[in-house]
Amino acid sequence: MTVSFLEYLSELFTNPALLVISLLTMGVILVNGWTDAPNAIATCISTRSMNPRAAIILASVFNFLGVFVMTMFNSTVAQTIYKMVDFRGDPHEALVALCAALVAIEVWATAAWWFGIPTSESHALIAGISGAAIALQRGISGINPSEWVKVIYGLVLSAVMGFASGWIIVKLIEFIFRGFDRKSTLGIFRNAQIFGAAGMAFMHGAQDGQKFMGVFMLSIFLAQGKGDATEFIIPLWMIILCSFIMFLGTSVGGYRIIKAVGMDMVKLEKYQGFSADLSAVLCLFTASILGLPVSTTHTKTTSIMGVGAAKRISSVNWGIVREMVTAWILTFPGCGLIGYLMALLFMKIF
Repeated sequence: MTVSFLEYLSELFTNPALLVISLLTMGVILVNGWTDAPNAIATCISTRSMNPRAAIILASVFNFLGVFVMTMFNSTVAQTIYKMVDFRGDPHEALVALCAALVAIEVWATAAWWFGIPTSESHALIAGISGAAIALQRGISGINPSEWVKVIYGLVLSAVMGFASGWIIVKLIEFIFRGFDRKSTLGIFRNAQIFGAAGMAFMHGAQDGQKFMGVFMLSIFLAQGKGDATEFIIPLWMIILCSFIMFLGTSVGGYRIIKAVGMDMVKLEKYQGFSADLSAVLCLFTASILGLPVSTTHTKTTSIMGVGAAKRISSVNWGIVREMVTAWILTFPGCGLIGYLMALLFMKIF
């Protein structure tokens, strides 16, 4: 099942509920590009391989390409998000609950940006729609365990594989270049970091863009009264639209998060920054192929931790890490509870 652009426009101007939830969905995608995408370019800015303006432009372009290209070839992450929760039942009530979830996600993400905490927008999305689905179905039946468990797999992958691959890759690079003068390699790794940042931005778009398109398709089907749709094909117009919105969000930047991830947590040299980027790209690509909805924030930060720990454990600012981990842990219950309470409130009001 899919939706043509003309069909969407026709429904948009005759169904106020679809207009509202479309604006909310686009708002969440915009905030994601604004708050999550800076993680992709944090290391190349902190090592001065690129200036912030050029890095943000690079991230904007490759976020667009990541959403567009990956979704054309593999949309399994979007399918996972769509099937993770149960919004069947009264279509109007389900649509109201989904609106509440999107509001909760925007509140959580904006608060995280304000305090400069690189919280996971992906996990905020999952928590918010899960809380709303539980409120809608009046119980845990709003969750599909067989799909939701993929989030746990993704969480383990982003933490364990990110840290381990960061440690291994930086050790391998140090071994390969052990006979080189450090200054002679600066140009090599400066250019390598630019490619690494582009790859990170591409994979951020590939992962996060698909998650939100899954929610976008769900909102359209609910507005059309088709809450029981189980399979769908993402239309080309939606891929282009979501790519462009994420491009706009990324172009706003997010220096506070760049500072927290790339400057405060670990002091990196250029070859270390490239190692962290390469590690994160490999992890995100693996997760995308497997259809696991992983957090780009978690993957990048754990890769940086692994790179820093390879030098010595004390080189990692574990106080900053503790703050990040606390924010990650609080995202599921915090944003989930906000989604649940807002869904109950919205269903009573509307």
